[in-house]
Parts: sequence; C-alpha cells; structure tokens
Amino acid sequence: MAEILVVDDEIGIRELLSEILGDEGHSVLLAESAQQARRLREGNVLDLVLLDIWMPDTDGVTLLKEWASSGQLTMPVIMMSGHATIDTAVEATRIGALDFLEKPIALQKLLKAVEQGLARRKAPSPPVPRSGVTQFVPVSGSAAPASAPAARGFDSAQAPPYGAPVANAQGAAFGAPQPGAAAEASVTLRELPLDLPLREARDAFERAYFEHHLSREHGSMTRVAEKTGLERTHLYRKLKQLGIDLARGAYRKGQSG
Repeated sequence: MAEILVVDDEIGIRELLSEILGDEGHSVLLAESAQQARRLREGNVLDLVLLDIWMPDTDGVTLLKEWASSGQLTMPVIMMSGHATIDTAVEATRIGALDFLEKPIALQKLLKAVEQGLARRKAPSPPVPRSGVTQFVPVSGSAAPASAPAARGFDSAQAPPYGAPVANAQGAAFGAPQPGAAAEASVTLRELPLDLPLREARDAFERAYFEHHLSREHGSMTRVAEKTGLERTHLYRKLKQLGIDLARGAYRKGQSG
C-alpha cells in the first residue's frame, strides 16, 4: 500500500481518482488547493503526488517549484491538466515532475503512470562511485497526451433511494431474497418492476445487477468490470450514478485480492 496525495480543485476528479486508487489498495489523501497540499505534504510521508496544474490559489507548477527549491520534492510527482500546453509539460518535467497526464485521463495510462512512479519511489539509490563523486541520474518524463471517451450514463435522479425495495406487480420486493430461491435463479418477468416508469425500472434493475456482481466478486472492481464488460472508469461512474456506495466495505468481505 502506498500513500498517495491527489491535488485537484475539481471535486469530481478527486473523488474518481480516490475511488480508483483506493480500489488498487492505496491510501489516498485529497487536497483541493495548494494550501491544503502543503499541509498534507508536511504532515505525511508521501509515496506519490498527482498534482493538477490549474488551481485557484497557486498553480501546480509553482507549487512544484516551491517543493523543489525547498528540498521537499522527495517523492515522484505526476502533473495533470486538461488545458496545459506542451511547453508547460516540458517545464514541469524539467523542474522534476515524473510524468504529465492530460485530462480526461485514460484509466490504463493513469495506472501505468502510478505504477512507474511508485517503482521509482521504491527503487534503491544508485551506488556512489569509489572516487567519491556522486552520480546524478536524471528523471525523464513524457508529455504524451492521453484521451478517454467520456462515460455516458443514465439520469438516475428519479430512481428510488439506494437500498429501498421496489415492489413489483405482485407486491414482491424487487431484488429482495426470496425464501427457498436458488442463488443462481434466473430473472423472470414477475421479478421485474414492470409497473414503474421505464427510467426507474431500468435503474432498479441496474442497481440489483451491479450489487449482485459486486457481492459475487467480493468488491473486486477488476473482476466486476470483466464480468459486466465495462471499462473500469465507466464502471465507477455508473455505480456512483446508481447510488451504490463502495465505501461501506460490505462487498469486500472475504476478498482475497
């Protein structure tokens, strides 16, 4: 497990990165400004920082310079931005940033950059030559842009609250366990909320569908993504739209990896 700091003024980006990195087993700290990032940097031993460039108080490049000049750049830093130019990316890597990710960040590129950053953090220091002259190993970064299609989800504003049973035409609660029912029983028309408006019926079915797979896979987002055929970034957003709270930890009971 690594201690990762995510610095971004957009709450949606912070929450999404926190969910993804948390699912990978990391401990995630969140900051919405450079001021918060400074405080968290001073109070924690960080293994990696994901740092947004454009922020309202102090931009990410300025904060990176501050850490570098004060000797606090002791952890890999990956810069993020949806509007930065190549010149900005080059400047950030020159100062000491390990990599640059362009928003929207593709999941695989994010995980690869984090893996490389943590590997760099854990890598042993190069040996000192016998002459006593310390070797300097430059850190090279890449500014290759990444792109990811925006996830399209359904509006669940009118869906019933998460966890609330939905009665079908026969009065049975949709998604509730039926006495004597087999675990792998197939869904029949009588079990579907057919009397609801289409949007609410669809959301109720999707909620039960994803809860079923989360329970079967003990909360493993990797396996749920494989079972449902969704890319993991889209899966996170879909679960959030449906009001499924992964933070409860109930799905992770008995999870082995």
